Amino acid sequence: MAGRLNGKKALCTAAGQGIGRATALMMHAEGAEVLATDVNGAALEELAAAGLATAPLNVLDKDAVVAAVKGFQPDILFNCAGYVHAGDVLACTDDDWDFAFALNCRSMFWTMQAAIPGMLERGVGSIVNMSSAASSIIGAPNRFVYGATKAAVIGMTKQVAREYITKGVRANCICPGTVESPSLHDRLRATGDYEQAMKDFIARQPMGRIGTSEEIAALAVYLSSDESAFTTGQACVIDGGWSG
Repeated sequence: MAGRLNGKKALCTAAGQGIGRATALMMHAEGAEVLATDVNGAALEELAAAGLATAPLNVLDKDAVVAAVKGFQPDILFNCAGYVHAGDVLACTDDDWDFAFALNCRSMFWTMQAAIPGMLERGVGSIVNMSSAASSIIGAPNRFVYGATKAAVIGMTKQVAREYITKGVRANCICPGTVESPSLHDRLRATGDYEQAMKDFIARQPMGRIGTSEEIAALAVYLSSDESAFTTGQACVIDGGWSG
């Protein structure tokens, strides 16, 4: 059966769990040749068993990033690696700032810089970056440096889209609200009151629930496919009405 991504090669970062895992699996199901990467190689075992190519990758290692991207030559680049720091501007340390921008932004700069030359040579490519509704779209309490990095992702994405708009390379980013994932539950437990934190997160979603990784993955697949050929430079909000 024909899939929407037949004949395309997709490289996914942070594919070991959550949104990254759901997207890698959905892209594979839609016919793409997927290289699923994650800093935790053991987290990729189930994907390998499902028939996906996998490789451990630390996106903070520039040489490793460049080698992986240039070696695979993806038509689709899905940048999902990131970290959510908690805290306001007064709590943010220099180390927090440096790590957040290194993981949430500089890693995407490296992957895009490595992938775009091949995309330009082939005359086709789709870059999908993970941003957040908590960015330049909406301010979220306790998310100072995270919101700053995700606003930067939107800016990078729009610039790349504009630069190559007539050359076959598209770039869009996804801006989710709160999404069900292992990392979400880790953050909830870190508050010291898991049940109340979960209630608070659900309460801020006008739809009355948090999103699923599969819902975000479906948008990533659409933005990667030829169905979205007229879409570039967009910050696609999928947040249950949080920012509406």
